[in-house]
Amino acid sequence: MAPADDMRDDENWWGGFYELLLLLGRADDARLDRAVRYLWRAAGVRECRVGPGMDDIEPGVAALEEHGHLRGTLTLPSGDRVVCGGLSFREDGMDSLELYLPLGALGRVDRRVGGYPFDASSGVESLTWRAPLDRWLADVAVAVYPDVPFERALIGFEVDDTTDPRCAAVLVPRSGEFEYRAATA
Repeated sequence: MAPADDMRDDENWWGGFYELLLLLGRADDARLDRAVRYLWRAAGVRECRVGPGMDDIEPGVAALEEHGHLRGTLTLPSGDRVVCGGLSFREDGMDSLELYLPLGALGRVDRRVGGYPFDASSGVESLTWRAPLDRWLADVAVAVYPDVPFERALIGFEVDDTTDPRCAAVLVPRSGEFEYRAATA
């Protein structure tokens, strides 16, 4: 079996994405560029690769606009290295940025991931591995905030504003503090 940090192994990218989504606010290229760089740094992402040739590139808004997805590797709090990616969305004049961890790679380093979110152990039982990952991703968001304030952060499986709030962790900045609500399902 290939390692979970092999960017060229397609199986690492299968299964959907577990992600940190930063809802940045009004569209602003300069802020989005800073957000990409600070998010990459806060998560400890090594390298930034794009395209089928996995060409090395500087992370930022220009790379996202030209290539869509950015790919790299990072070390989880468990010490395991996995592939990761980043992408941004601009909808209705609002920017969002995500850092994602493919479930294929996560499943290679933690058997509890299994067939999440589609198998029998994907409900409350999955919180045994998700809760620590959610907390770490929230800490990454908190590290980004001083340099790139955001409206809120969502953490979970392919999250967006329509995600069932029980299934996602939410981080909301409030007067210099952060309100963290853990996923419950």
